[in-house]
Amino acid sequence: MRDEEAMTGGRGAARLRRPRPEAGAGELVAALRKVGVFTDLPEEQLRWFVEHADERRFAPGEVIGRRGDPAAWMLVYLEGEAQAVRDDEMSDGYVYVIRAGDPATEVSGMLPFSRMKEFPSTSRAVAPTHLLLFPVGLFPEMLGRMPVLAKRLVGVMSDRVREATKADVQQDKLLALGKLSAGLAHELNNPAAAASRAADELLGALEEMRAADLRLCHQALSSGQRELIALFERDAIARQGEAPPLGALEQSDREEELTAWMEGQGVADGWKVAPALVEAGVGCEALGGLLAGVGPEAFGDVTARVAAQLRAARLVCDIKAGTGRISELVGAIKEYTYLDRAPVQEVDLHRGLDNTLLILKHKLRKKNIEVVRDYAEDLPRLRAFGSELNQVWTNLIDNAADAMQEGGRLKVQTRREPTGVMVEVRDNGPGIPDAVRPHLFEPFFTTKPVGEGTGLGLDTALRIVRKHRGNIRVESRPGDTCFQVRLPLATGGDTR
Repeated sequence: MRDEEAMTGGRGAARLRRPRPEAGAGELVAALRKVGVFTDLPEEQLRWFVEHADERRFAPGEVIGRRGDPAAWMLVYLEGEAQAVRDDEMSDGYVYVIRAGDPATEVSGMLPFSRMKEFPSTSRAVAPTHLLLFPVGLFPEMLGRMPVLAKRLVGVMSDRVREATKADVQQDKLLALGKLSAGLAHELNNPAAAASRAADELLGALEEMRAADLRLCHQALSSGQRELIALFERDAIARQGEAPPLGALEQSDREEELTAWMEGQGVADGWKVAPALVEAGVGCEALGGLLAGVGPEAFGDVTARVAAQLRAARLVCDIKAGTGRISELVGAIKEYTYLDRAPVQEVDLHRGLDNTLLILKHKLRKKNIEVVRDYAEDLPRLRAFGSELNQVWTNLIDNAADAMQEGGRLKVQTRREPTGVMVEVRDNGPGIPDAVRPHLFEPFFTTKPVGEGTGLGLDTALRIVRKHRGNIRVESRPGDTCFQVRLPLATGGDTR
């Protein structure tokens, strides 16, 4: 008989070893007294429990129970340690440690009044482990014979549910971060790469400016002419920031026109400076005035310097825009996570929604999804767990984006209500099938392909909203799915 079959109620479970010799039972009773919930129970109750339990020992690495096996046993750890993971390959990253002598974990497996049908994880011994396995079928008799133990096991189960909930929320945070990281990397990489390219090009522009200055040093320019050049550069740089962008064809036509005019004035390399001048809105008329002021001999060197100045100014603006975009994203991430702040804050829901949309912008843009905001002007701040509410918005918006096809429409709306606020996330996807809707908020339920969803997102969202004493409502039909989150004005969240 395989160990896991005996452990989980498999085919060999009916052939368990009982009863035991009196001496062996006495040793097990003594070992059982070291377990917190059994310590002070009467001798006859402990002896009955031992006589109806199965004693098992596992070597390091042996499977104690597998995920999906029937929850047919309560496990009492007398010695040793085990680790439980939600799949055999430990790919979910969460490891639950069960250890003899730890009041929180030394009684594990199926407990009285639990609704668990099958084991949610695979557990393996990591040290020589000594267990007592008590069958679920004897729970009614155990509760009658050992009423004090029954009360204590209810407490154990409550603590276990609380810790499992915390673990699920933490896991969903990590999964949400994983979803966001790819888009954030793209959003940060674009402005960073643009700023880096602009910095490299700026070095070239500065070199051109230096060469033009050296050539101008050999020109006999008066102070008035030099002042004219400086004034022309300032005006051109100012116009550059205001000039509307040109289409590729119009830009090319103007460059050709300006190059031909400059060649007519004896400037051999007019094609080199024409692009920068055209981008700044400098045309033949303005250059004609400059030519009249500085003379034909210096005109070519002057236009080279002006073009270099314009190019340098444009590149500085590009670097500023790129670093500004990075700063905006970093600020959004910091606000999204509420770093360096107390867990409970006066929360601006609109800021949280906007930051979430900004962080998910890459995913929304990738599918060409139109985002419509309809925010109530009189929405009050809420005292709440800001980072956790942002996790709710992330799950709802991310699910909506997944549901929609290319070119979908996402609407995020807020509304003040008599006793609270409402946040609505609406998409024009295919809708939620009637058969799926009752299971939406069940943990680990997902309709996404394997590897793309864990089924924790909506379950976590519901827990967070309930923690704030609110509720989530779903309405769905083909082409219109709406999740409504209602939060009371007086919420402070459950700080436990």
